Amino acid sequence: MLGVPRMSLAPADEGFEIAFSGRSNAGKSSAINAITSQKSLARTSKTPGRTQQLMFFQIDPQRRFVDLPGYGYAKVPRTVQKQWQNAMEQYFQKRQSLCGIFLVMDIRHPLTEFDQKMMHWCKHCDIPLHIALTKADKLKYGAGKSALIQVSQTLKQTHPEATVQLFSALKKTGIDEAHAILDNWLGIE
Repeated sequence: MLGVPRMSLAPADEGFEIAFSGRSNAGKSSAINAITSQKSLARTSKTPGRTQQLMFFQIDPQRRFVDLPGYGYAKVPRTVQKQWQNAMEQYFQKRQSLCGIFLVMDIRHPLTEFDQKMMHWCKHCDIPLHIALTKADKLKYGAGKSALIQVSQTLKQTHPEATVQLFSALKKTGIDEAHAILDNWLGIE
């Protein structure tokens, strides 16, 4: 694991990287931990905004996950938010090893303005996008399916190549589906 406040300190731009993005407190770190079957690989907290750098997790010598600082809710000073924004803009614009965005949305609050900006950016830059509707365990089955349908319909209109799924780190829902997408992007057979 390597945390970097700016891209000049990032690992070499080679191999494959998948960035985990999403609103603060949507469950990015929990998703990384669940997908990698490690309880504390990525730092989790009930307080939004704990991921304050770009966190690089090496899967193997050529593959990494990147936990990005959350957006939209973290209560941190404006100077820190500006530093995050600059680092992420450089990351998105220049990182050649970026092969996909795993966008984490709290199923109870999907498609925020920031989520839609990220979806638009992925489409504009032709970066593969997968959406995980996290905390699916917080809703009853019917409400969860309804949220999934709502996001799927939005994607059909705005980003038809993107995929979406229900996900719960707590109940381990959607782990296999997430692995299938991530393995495909990382070239794992």
